[in-house]
Amino acid sequence: MGQSYTCLHHHVIFSTKDRRSLITPDFRQRLYNYIGGIIKGQKGQLLAAGGTRDHVHLLVRIHSQTAVSNLVREVKANSSKWVHETFPAKFLFAWQAGYSALSVSYSNLDQVRAYIQRQEEHHHTASFEEEFIAFLKCHGITYDERYTWD
Repeated sequence: MGQSYTCLHHHVIFSTKDRRSLITPDFRQRLYNYIGGIIKGQKGQLLAAGGTRDHVHLLVRIHSQTAVSNLVREVKANSSKWVHETFPAKFLFAWQAGYSALSVSYSNLDQVRAYIQRQEEHHHTASFEEEFIAFLKCHGITYDERYTWD
C-alpha cells in the first residue's frame, strides 16, 4: 500500500488546576475557539468543545504524525498563556498537570459530540471528579486516586 490512511479521534478531558471555577461563561466560547486554532495549527481539527467552570471536554481529530501528549501540551500551554494575556483578571488560571484522552470510533462521534454539548446539564447531577472516575473505569484505565488530582 503506497498511502497511509488514518482516522484518529480522541475525547480529551482535563480540568483547571485545583478545579477552580475559572472558565466563566463570558469567555468560555472564546477559549474553545482559541483551543480550536491551536489544534488546527497542529494539523488537527476540533470537532466539539464543552465543559463547565472547572473543566473541558474536547473531541478532536488528530493528524497521524501528532502524538496526543504533544497536542494536549500545546493546547494547555498556549491557551493558558492566551488567557493570562487576554484576561489579566484571571491571573490564577492554570490547567491541571494531567489529562485523559480516550479513543473514539468514527461510528461513535455523534454520541460523544452530543455528550460534550450537554455538559452543563450533565453536571447538575455529577461532579467533575465523579464523571472523570467513571470515564476511567468505563475504559478500563487503572488509576491511583492519590495521584489523579493535583
